[in-house]
Amino acid sequence: MASDVADILTFDGFLSHWAQERGDRTAMREEDRSYSHAELDALTRKVASALIAAGVQKGERIAWIGKNSDLYFILFYGAARAGIVMAPIGWRLSPAEWAFIVNDTRARLVFAGPGFEDLAEKLAGRLDHDPQIVTAGAARAMIDAATPRDFDASGPDDAVLQLYTSGTTGNPKGAVLSNRNLFALRRHSDDLDLPYTKWDDDEAVLVAMPCAHIGGTGLGIMALAAGIPGIILAEFNPDGVFDAVEKHGVTRFFMVPAALHMLLMHPRCASVDYSRLRYILYGAAPMPLELLRQCIKMFGAQFIQAYGMTETTGTICMLPPEDHDPEGNARMRSAGKPLPGVEIRILGPDGRHCAVGEVGEVVTRSSNNMIGYWNLPDATARTMEDGWIRTGDAGYLDADGYLFIHDRMKDMIITGGENVYPAEVESAIFGHPAVQEVAVFGVPDEKWGEAVKAAVVAKPGETVDEAAIIAWARERIAPFKCPRSVDVIAALPRNASGKILRKDLRAPYWEGHERMVN
Repeated sequence: MASDVADILTFDGFLSHWAQERGDRTAMREEDRSYSHAELDALTRKVASALIAAGVQKGERIAWIGKNSDLYFILFYGAARAGIVMAPIGWRLSPAEWAFIVNDTRARLVFAGPGFEDLAEKLAGRLDHDPQIVTAGAARAMIDAATPRDFDASGPDDAVLQLYTSGTTGNPKGAVLSNRNLFALRRHSDDLDLPYTKWDDDEAVLVAMPCAHIGGTGLGIMALAAGIPGIILAEFNPDGVFDAVEKHGVTRFFMVPAALHMLLMHPRCASVDYSRLRYILYGAAPMPLELLRQCIKMFGAQFIQAYGMTETTGTICMLPPEDHDPEGNARMRSAGKPLPGVEIRILGPDGRHCAVGEVGEVVTRSSNNMIGYWNLPDATARTMEDGWIRTGDAGYLDADGYLFIHDRMKDMIITGGENVYPAEVESAIFGHPAVQEVAVFGVPDEKWGEAVKAAVVAKPGETVDEAAIIAWARERIAPFKCPRSVDVIAALPRNASGKILRKDLRAPYWEGHERMVN
């Protein structure tokens, strides 16, 4: 990171800086559309002016429902310049889930990405306020017609991004992130003085993971901060990745291990020129040793594991390339070491600091920690205290400061990089006429890391059909959240106070595993 951008902490600052320093160089590309830094600066100024002219004020929300798009990033960056908060919503969610989030944001404008022209129809009758639904074509026309005006640029601690994370009670929560959350931690990377924390001028970053996740939008922000091209894929697909590497000089990308496995399985994989590819970042699940071996042999890149969560604006721990051994080693089972500027502690149930090697809850403090959950003060207070965030992961630190995740203190399932809470799935299944009780949990899955499984107790005299339960759920929640299998059991295990013991349901499926996460 060049020293002259070390103190920039806002989108407005970065967009202005790179327009002056690298105005003619490519800042962003999607398919055959590319934008120089000067063009991106001008377009995002027009977006800020257009949103203000439409009556959107600093601190208010706009939303995006769609796949990754150059239009999304132009709208997001422009809104962020003026302190208007972008809330990208996962395109794979159901219309009912879209509506919940739109209602929660109170968004003044909801932008429909390319291919989502029927969004207004799908949201009809579901919204409790009256936002303007703007198609992609209308959004581009709005930007073209806008007259750039002066505006008050957002400051480092102003909110600019609201990412929704699955909720323990069934409803997603909006994690509110500021300019500082998104940009401040990178200043500490110089402290490492390691090649993979630096950016060469000829690099390019691939944005292939969904923009509703920090692993998608965060890569676009990473490219902007470094002043290098962000190459955008509407959605992950192997051919798109291969083209980005060969034709557009991608040097780094982030993917979940399941996506890397899909690349390896593709018939074109072995014929691609990977000579430009330097680093592959992965996260959301550990890298199976055999998959790592195959990836190193095929791609020749160095691997970096990233550990973090939406509430910590993504990565807070990193397992560097030198700890990735194709023969396997103890450290590869870890999440790596905290980044410079990040503090991590392990706390016992009584709040005391755990000793080296002792399992407790992982808590963290850094400039990455979110402002809080949108309009949820109680949930914020349960998660954040004195600047520390409770991750909900159970783990320990070894004598060298490496973090090992042992289990999840929450019941969250991570399948193919997507977070799923059992409460969401149970709520979707519970109304089925044959179901008396249901419990949902994660089981090991070779391809996706974990798979969603439901255990169902039938109503007296009723017969539960596995396919019918799955079909019922698919009508109500996103397909990736739906169970892949259903067990019919006589009764759910409960403790003395009546709480369902999901760990008892999970245990048989995790026998032989070193830990209860995959």
